[in-house]
Amino acid sequence: METLNAIFSAIDGVVWGPLMLVLILGVGFYLQLGLKLLPIRKLGMGFSLLWQGRSTAKGEEGDGEVSPFNALMTSLSATIGTGNIAGVATAIVLGGPGAVFWMWVTALVGMATKFSEAVLAVRFREVDEAGDHVGGPMYYIRNGLGKKWAWLGGTFAFFGAVAAFGIGNTVQANSVADGLNQAIGIPFWVTGLVMMVLAGAVILGGIKRISKVAGKLVPFMAVAYLISGIVVLIANADQVGNAFGMIFEYAFNPIAAAGGFAGAAVSAAIQFGVARGVFSNEAGLGSAPIAHAAAQTKNPVRQGLIAMLGTFLDTIVVCTITALAILTSTVWTTGETGAALSALSFDSALPGIGQYVVVFALAVFAFTTVLGWAFYGEKCCEYLFGVRSIKIYRVIYILAIPLGAMANLGFIWLMASVFNALMAIPNLIALALLSPVVFKLSKDYFAGKPVLAGEDL
Repeated sequence: METLNAIFSAIDGVVWGPLMLVLILGVGFYLQLGLKLLPIRKLGMGFSLLWQGRSTAKGEEGDGEVSPFNALMTSLSATIGTGNIAGVATAIVLGGPGAVFWMWVTALVGMATKFSEAVLAVRFREVDEAGDHVGGPMYYIRNGLGKKWAWLGGTFAFFGAVAAFGIGNTVQANSVADGLNQAIGIPFWVTGLVMMVLAGAVILGGIKRISKVAGKLVPFMAVAYLISGIVVLIANADQVGNAFGMIFEYAFNPIAAAGGFAGAAVSAAIQFGVARGVFSNEAGLGSAPIAHAAAQTKNPVRQGLIAMLGTFLDTIVVCTITALAILTSTVWTTGETGAALSALSFDSALPGIGQYVVVFALAVFAFTTVLGWAFYGEKCCEYLFGVRSIKIYRVIYILAIPLGAMANLGFIWLMASVFNALMAIPNLIALALLSPVVFKLSKDYFAGKPVLAGEDL
């Protein structure tokens, strides 16, 4: 295990080094400028389309498997997870309060990235042997860049199929098991088995069942968590201004050690802010467009406008609530980290119930993340091995849940971090090369010209 830790640590240091940070922020910034800040300017329009997309748009029946709303909920089910609770806390502990600022930056440029991913996913999607719409980076690489780039699509699909077991499965199961064990003493193996049974019942039903569950669970839990977070901030109202001050000050200045907090340089704030921001909202990873490709729509740009809301809601809204709850408390410098720090922060404002709010939220968020990533992973597997491989992948994925619940948390987080980066690289290359397509489709849509989906290629 020590050897594996050393190997993955070395790889992690390279793939999340300066080059990756420049690639993620650079591509996102380039797309945001190329779109003339469209994702920010059209944020209100995105929410309007989301509300309209609760059911299939008139005249678009049969062009996908799930409604545009449920496509976003499936995407959010995979993104709103441990990254919003444990990931934010880890970013603050390792990078200081300034890391939150860089999470925001990642989200603002990531909105353009997520918009572009969804536009390309719907534009270049296909219908597979089972009659389902399939899309994502592997398809827009092959269909958009040409067959000579198919190897890059295959590379993404391989890393995606493997990464699903880390970011979407074992990390989530382990975080829930750890939280429940510390809060109410439930053994790790019990949590793992219960999650396996519940997740298996949903995953085996495919995207339609996953999207229906996500469409109900995600909005309910997100709203409940936000209300709880706002109550915490009201209780700590006198510290909110100071928290914002620390976020902006230490985004550009090093912060000294205090108590159990080791201190952090500006480089650490940037590194952990960007890394945890991407882990949380997944902008640039190429995972979310796999869900949006299944949306019942004929218009890629409309789905892109809905898709970009995922990054906004995940990081600008949910992660910010967690960050402020931590920074307005008195426990963030104690040396605690991860979900335990978030739980302590909530409990300091809501004694006796705060930690249970976090543990319950973490359990539901992580459970839905397991569901969403099961779909991502199986579609990557399908791209590599065909439709028949899906059932085998689902079974292996489900069986991995209890193993993740009982495994070493540190190594699991490290493995997830590495495969996240390896997924992002081919996707970001494709986004940069296909950016003219995104710009043209967006321009045509707002000029009132017809914009066709993948099946009309």
